[in-house]
Amino acid sequence: MSKVLIVAEHLDGKLNGATARCVAAAKALNADAIDIVVLAADPAGIAAEAAQIAGVAKVLTVANAANANAIAQVLAPQVANVAAGYSHVFGPSTTFGKDLMPCVAALLGVSQVSDVMAVEGAHVFKRPIYAGNAIVTVEAPADQTVVATVRTASWPEAARGGSAAIEAVSVDVALPAHTRFVGLAAGKSDRPDLQSAAKVVSGGRGVGSAENFKIIYDLADKLGAGVGASRAAVDAGYVPNEMQVGQTGKIIAPELYIAIGISGAIQHLTGIKDAGTIVAINKDGDAPIFEIADIGLVGDLFKILPELQAAL
Repeated sequence: MSKVLIVAEHLDGKLNGATARCVAAAKALNADAIDIVVLAADPAGIAAEAAQIAGVAKVLTVANAANANAIAQVLAPQVANVAAGYSHVFGPSTTFGKDLMPCVAALLGVSQVSDVMAVEGAHVFKRPIYAGNAIVTVEAPADQTVVATVRTASWPEAARGGSAAIEAVSVDVALPAHTRFVGLAAGKSDRPDLQSAAKVVSGGRGVGSAENFKIIYDLADKLGAGVGASRAAVDAGYVPNEMQVGQTGKIIAPELYIAIGISGAIQHLTGIKDAGTIVAINKDGDAPIFEIADIGLVGDLFKILPELQAAL
């Protein structure tokens, strides 16, 4: 009997779409029940969102002022406590999940399965290794709780339309005080979030400068797209590192990905391999990005983009 508990990711009172992607992965298990746990200072609004995800049986809420900020060392003992009786505990393979889930696994005394991209059985999963150049099949012990992070780029968001029951639970565990929240420094933007955007426009070293990146922003705004960048552009100081797409940045799977002035280093390709349609614009016709692009345009981006915007 498979019973899955999913740890909800949320920020500023809003549920992150990564949670619905975890539900999609849990459905692939043919689980008997899929529950979501929401840990927050005031979980009511977030729980109401989670309850609408199709396939969710129950949403458990853990209200505690200590849960106002996502501190792994504070959340993990509570998740481990709630996880009693569940065969699987899933979290998204995002910054939040990568921080929290190893702590949960340690408290439960099990090894974690990371970046689940396919479910082969109740305890058998596929995950990428070597920067996504190989896929390995791993099997978790059948007599232990499976703690796993879900590679969100590999799963669609589960549909809405559900009406799961919401149940408040009390967790009696000692919370550590050695880790505390100091502050959150995050870039603010009116553009769609890079990891959940359906359309993404990215710029690379070929853009030339931070000032020139305006041409990338303008196209993205025209399309209503999120904005990303290659590692080369980030290292050159054109944009902040939270915009980096690739193995050491964000792994994304938009419906449309436009790579501008990006040559296509393997670490960047790893971050976009699950995208729906990939469009590449580069003046080097031999650039590796054209090997994986669905649509390729060879030319000067500073001539092509104004023409493209005028056409749009």
